[in-house]
Amino acid sequence: MMDTFNKKIGKRIKSLRERAGYSQEKLANLLKISRVSLSQIETGGRKISAEEVARLSKIFNVTSDILLDLQKEIEVFLESTEQPKKQKQGIRINVPQKNLDKFKEVLLYILNKVGSKPNIGESVLYKLLYFIDFNYYEMYEEQLIGATYIKNNYGPTPKEFIVVIEEMLGYKDIVKVADKYFQYPQRKYLPLRPPDLSGLKANELKMIDEVLEKYSDMNAKQMSECSHKDVPWLTTDDGEIIDYESVFYRTPEYSVRTYSEEDI
Repeated sequence: MMDTFNKKIGKRIKSLRERAGYSQEKLANLLKISRVSLSQIETGGRKISAEEVARLSKIFNVTSDILLDLQKEIEVFLESTEQPKKQKQGIRINVPQKNLDKFKEVLLYILNKVGSKPNIGESVLYKLLYFIDFNYYEMYEEQLIGATYIKNNYGPTPKEFIVVIEEMLGYKDIVKVADKYFQYPQRKYLPLRPPDLSGLKANELKMIDEVLEKYSDMNAKQMSECSHKDVPWLTTDDGEIIDYESVFYRTPEYSVRTYSEEDI
């Protein structure tokens, strides 16, 4: 019974961490434990202490009883200057405004560079964002956008994408175009302004450019097939969040990092 609880609470903590955009190393530092210990907690191999539960409650700004109530859903919402609506029961994890702004500018950068290509519809954008995020995380062990990717039938899907797109449409940053690519219907987004690159580092732009050079000529089917062979996808159950930490087990075909013997 306790083993089952440990696994469930570990899964909950992992979901909270990923939705908040924290790496294992970042959350472990906040909890004042090792990354190995956090990994053991998330897999159910180590019991979480009362002190660690209290720290997690402060980190995620929820009460301990809600944190431990495994029946309540987790709701992701984007911070804004508007007053939030009355909160339903459950857990809400903030996507900070700075992360939202970065998501927008990265998307605008992509659309300005390759959005006019006939193959670049919504489905291809999902996979481009996935490879940008996961390649950057493997290389630098830091988040670039840090979106939450769900495993679905057609490939990794960034959970925050639709909300971000709706806000960008509202601000007239982009325009949505209903189109066809060969015989298939396609949703395209075209930029109405250039990106603001002041919040992006040189190595982040370099990674985006490398991913676009490698993948932006692929169609949706090719991108899906490509993402389906990547270890993060292969090690995730259908409908579950894809774990950023799994990039460190990639095959040479997908890995973007040269590992030393100390890393292995």
